[in-house]
Amino acid sequence: MIRFWEKTIKPVCIKYEPKHIVEIGLFLNGRTTIKLLEYCKLMGGRLTVIDPQPNFHTDAFESVFDEELFIHKQHSLEALKDIKQADLVLIDGDHNWYTVYHELMQVERMAKEAGKFPLVMVHDIEWPYGRRDCYCFPERIPTEFRQPYAKKGISADSSELVETGGINVGQNHALHEYGEKNGVLTAVEDFLKATSFSLRFHRLYTNNGLAILLPRDEEIDRVIEYIVDTSGL
Repeated sequence: MIRFWEKTIKPVCIKYEPKHIVEIGLFLNGRTTIKLLEYCKLMGGRLTVIDPQPNFHTDAFESVFDEELFIHKQHSLEALKDIKQADLVLIDGDHNWYTVYHELMQVERMAKEAGKFPLVMVHDIEWPYGRRDCYCFPERIPTEFRQPYAKKGISADSSELVETGGINVGQNHALHEYGEKNGVLTAVEDFLKATSFSLRFHRLYTNNGLAILLPRDEEIDRVIEYIVDTSGL
């Protein structure tokens, strides 16, 4: 998400001043998290972060931002059940259809309780995970929603996993791209078909892709469209 901060996420925060931000998935030593916390400290907001295994020590963050930061060291589908409201949700956690689809359904549940759908940004809707599942915790995915997978690398030249080399070799990848219930973009598309809210979908193609979902509102939509068009991403 950090690659979208300056030209997309930051302008959205400046324009709409979200008071409660939810961030799912802490990567790159929390570089996006620190940006969000600086915003929250300046604007009197709060940040709820969700990650069962943060890849850095969070104690320093909690000591500096003790009033702004709430950390849930849980899996997203568990932690989201306890969150009642959000203005902005950033999804960059477990990159598979089941997890992303049900994260979005939890956001919808939250929106129904709060009476308003938040701005939602979903990372990795393009290659390599737009149409291919990746499982951080394959045992947590119900069997009927889990693609056949292997711990092998991915190549842009092949829909099948490669025997040697490729990217993200240590991850659990679906054996093939495409098909039903496979990949992050597929999860977003299926959610848009299922949701009871009338939503607009903006799509950024660079940096592995970003989906922006928001309520259909002419004024908000114009602003987001301008941010997307001028981002150069």
